[in-house]
Amino acid sequence: MEFVRVVINGALGRMGQEVAKAVVREPGLKAVGAVEKEVTQQYLPLAETLELVPFSSDLDSLLKRCNADVVVDFTNAEASMTAARIAIKQRVNMVIGSTGLSDENLREIERLCQANAVGAVVAPNFSIGAALLMYLSKSAAKFFDYAEIIDMQHDKKADAPSGTAIATARAMSKMHGKAFLRPEAEQETLRSARGAQVDGIAIHSLRSPGFMSGQEVLFGGAGETLSLRHNAISRECYLRGVILAIKGVVKRKGLTFGLDALLELREGSWKDSM
Repeated sequence: MEFVRVVINGALGRMGQEVAKAVVREPGLKAVGAVEKEVTQQYLPLAETLELVPFSSDLDSLLKRCNADVVVDFTNAEASMTAARIAIKQRVNMVIGSTGLSDENLREIERLCQANAVGAVVAPNFSIGAALLMYLSKSAAKFFDYAEIIDMQHDKKADAPSGTAIATARAMSKMHGKAFLRPEAEQETLRSARGAQVDGIAIHSLRSPGFMSGQEVLFGGAGETLSLRHNAISRECYLRGVILAIKGVVKRKGLTFGLDALLELREGSWKDSM
């Protein structure tokens, strides 16, 4: 049986640990390496397998000796870009779940992929439910002039708003074809009470223990409202999407942005989703 050989970058992070376990369990995938900033042992023990997985703080040297097909990265924007430059130049495909990547970062990843004839999947959210919420929100955006987003995340979330909320707002705005109408308070008694905004869509970021990750999109029209909501209960919800991306990226060239393309909810290039 031929395996897709996977290296996990940020293997000791919350998502890195979940991805490592999922890769080991999934037929057709094989964990062949793990990377972390500080490493004190040569191999990373994984309870799900008796095999020894090489463990290193040096992605470049690890890739040169483990013959990887895909690097999966759930670190942060800066670390992800460093990993992408290393991996793609070695013709290793990338799956990136870090948020905060800029448009220029995405253009660089696209150029690297085209120059080295490999693929990269970048998604602000790998949950199937979150991808469907974004798809439904885009569809509804054609019919309403008022929209707001509640971005619900745990208290350790580094960025606000989340990459998912920003991507949702941008996709809605593009489908709407113009800025949404944004009612402004005559007097804002507390600064930023109306939240941040993307093209007229107010985004309110909640950060608190008790949340894992979630998003609610609210539309308003004459005499009616429409609410669409998704809640992530555990990080397990992201793993179906990550596995789909790992298996899909080896069949693609260039940059694929968003899980919706892999779910065939959208056609076109990655730029069409921005």
